[in-house]
Amino acid sequence: MKKPTLVNHPPDVSPPPGNQPVIAPIYQSVKFEFETVDDTLRMLRGEAPGYFYMRASNPTTRQLELTLAQLQGRDDCLATASGVNAIAQTLLGLTKSGDHVLFFIETYGPTRNIIRRLLARFGVEHTMLSIEDLAGIENVLASRPTRLVFFESPTNPVTKVADIERIVDLAHRHGALAVLDNTFAGFHQHGEYGIDVFVHSLTKYASGTGDVMGGAVIARQDLIDDLRPDFSVLGAHLDPHAAFLIQRGLKTYFVRYSAQTANAQKIAQFLAGHPAVTRCHYPGLSTHPQFALARKQMKEPGTVVSFDLRDGSEAARKFSEGLKLFALTASLGSTESLVMAPQLIGSRDFTPEQARQSGVTAGTVRLSIGLEDAGDLIDDIDQALGG
Repeated sequence: MKKPTLVNHPPDVSPPPGNQPVIAPIYQSVKFEFETVDDTLRMLRGEAPGYFYMRASNPTTRQLELTLAQLQGRDDCLATASGVNAIAQTLLGLTKSGDHVLFFIETYGPTRNIIRRLLARFGVEHTMLSIEDLAGIENVLASRPTRLVFFESPTNPVTKVADIERIVDLAHRHGALAVLDNTFAGFHQHGEYGIDVFVHSLTKYASGTGDVMGGAVIARQDLIDDLRPDFSVLGAHLDPHAAFLIQRGLKTYFVRYSAQTANAQKIAQFLAGHPAVTRCHYPGLSTHPQFALARKQMKEPGTVVSFDLRDGSEAARKFSEGLKLFALTASLGSTESLVMAPQLIGSRDFTPEQARQSGVTAGTVRLSIGLEDAGDLIDDIDQALGG
C-alpha cells in the first residue's frame, strides 16, 4: 500500500471484545459501509440494523435520540440541527394542504411565523387563540376538523401555564394531535400526559452550556416512523459532534435544572416584593394565576422569571443594561444568567388586542436564571433597579 493510499485507508483500531470505552466515541463519519450490496440493501429496507449516511442517522446522534426518548417517556426521537428546525419539520411533516392548525398568541415567535406564513403558503389554515381561552379551544375544535393543536407550557416569556390535561382531552376528542413545545419545562416533566408529539430546543437545558445548538422531536413510534423520511430528505439532521456535546451536557441536566430552579424561586420572591415591580410572572409564586395548576402539572416551576416594571420600557432598558452578572442576549437554560429587555421580546405581528392577551407589557423583562450564587444575582438585580 503506497502512502497516498495509506492516509485514506488507515489501520483499524478498535477495542477488543469485552473492552468498551466508558464514554461512547464520536462517530464523525458521513458514510458507513457493509461488505456486500445485499447487506446494504437489507439495512436500507429496514430488515437489518445499521447505518449508511449521516443525514439519515449516525450512532452518536442515535445514542442521544434514545436517551431523550427515555427521559420524556416516549418510544423514539429525531434529533435536528436546531429547536426551530424541530418545530418547522414537525409542522411540515404532520400537515398537508387543506389541514387546519390551532395554536396560540403565547406561542414562540418563530413558531407563529412558520404557521402563519410558511404553512399558509402551502394551503394549511390556522386559528390563533389565547392559551387561557379553553371555551374558545373547544368551540374551534368542535366547529371544524383540526389536524393538530400546537402549544407551550409554560409560555414564553410570561410563563402562563397551559391546562395540558384539558387541552389534550379536547384535541383527542375531536381527532387532532396534541403537539407540545416542552422546552421550558424540560425532559423530566409532562411525560405523564397524553401528548402525541413533544418538541424541544436542545440548545437550552440539554446542553446547558450555551455553546451548541440542536432540537428534538419525541413521540410514539408510529409518528416518528411517519416523520423520519421527510426529516431525512429535508436534511437538517444533528451533527454527531454536536450530539456528543449535548449527550455530555445531559449528565448534569437534573442537578442543573434543580439548582437553577431554586435560584429562580428566590429571585422571583425578591422581585415580587420590590416596589419598582408591578407583577412578577413565575409559576412557583402563589400569586401566579395558574399556581395551583403548575403545582399539579410540574415537578419544578422552571428557571425563567419574568416581571413588569412600573415605569415601562425605558426603565426596563436601563435595568437590562445596568445588570453586571446577566448577559443581555437571547436563549435560556444555560449555566450563566441572561436578560431580555422588552424591546427584544415585543411582538410586531400582534393586533393591540392580541398584544394585551399575550401578557407582555412595555415594561416586561425576562430573566433566565443560571448557576451563580442567588445572593449575588439578587444584589445585581437590586442595584440595577436603583436599590
